[in-house]
Amino acid sequence: MTNRKITLGLLFAAGLLSGIALVNATFYHRVMDWLTPVNTLVLFAFAIMHGAQRYGWKRILLMVVTVSAVSLAFESYGVATGKVYGPYHYTDTLGPKFLGLVPLLIPVAWFMMMYASYLMADLVVPAGYGSPTSRRLLVAAAAGVAMTAWDLGMDPMMVGGGHWVWETQGAYFGVPLQNFWGWWLTTFTALALYLILADTLIKQPVNTKTIPASWAIYAYAITGISTVWVNFIFDLEGPGLVGLFAMLPWVIAGLALAKHLEPLPNAI
Repeated sequence: MTNRKITLGLLFAAGLLSGIALVNATFYHRVMDWLTPVNTLVLFAFAIMHGAQRYGWKRILLMVVTVSAVSLAFESYGVATGKVYGPYHYTDTLGPKFLGLVPLLIPVAWFMMMYASYLMADLVVPAGYGSPTSRRLLVAAAAGVAMTAWDLGMDPMMVGGGHWVWETQGAYFGVPLQNFWGWWLTTFTALALYLILADTLIKQPVNTKTIPASWAIYAYAITGISTVWVNFIFDLEGPGLVGLFAMLPWVIAGLALAKHLEPLPNAI
């Protein structure tokens, strides 16, 4: 089985798992506890496989390490001090925790969505825009916006599901506004550092047309659809609508640019 077939299979598996979650939410008003970690791990594997074919193994492994280290550091400091995202703590529903603070699944989830956010930002920011350094920073900043768009719908839903607790009543459906600045800052820092390191340490050329960029955008869309749908099922229409309109422009622009700038490679 080729790497492309494995990648596509992982994408279909993520769609199937999301469908199971939505059926359960719709008809049984619950989401089975195992679905969140399993689907996160499937999308994590998809992102690695897609990124390895698009950017090369050295770059994607460097991205995994950088994103995981930065997100875990920010989250751990945030839980311990309340100074990044606001005062909050994780419950035990997401599994074992790093230093008793942050579930090990969390950096996996950061990478899962940050990869797609980076890819879309890389398409949206014109090639050759400004100096190489200014373009790297702009791509990282734009990816931070795409990531934060997801959290606008996801955070109130996960709080409602009992996965973490805000220790103060925030202005956005109970979530502190500081949280969204923290999300943008975490993404910007991780990707800016990754891009600087990758361009400094890895000299091999990149062939971005070896696998459809649209597949990663579909992964972002699958996660977004699931988030919005579950919000509506559990009477969180406000965050659902905000998440929908925040994520939809990224999906539309990303797919349009992927089709225009990167014609699909030959059949699998």
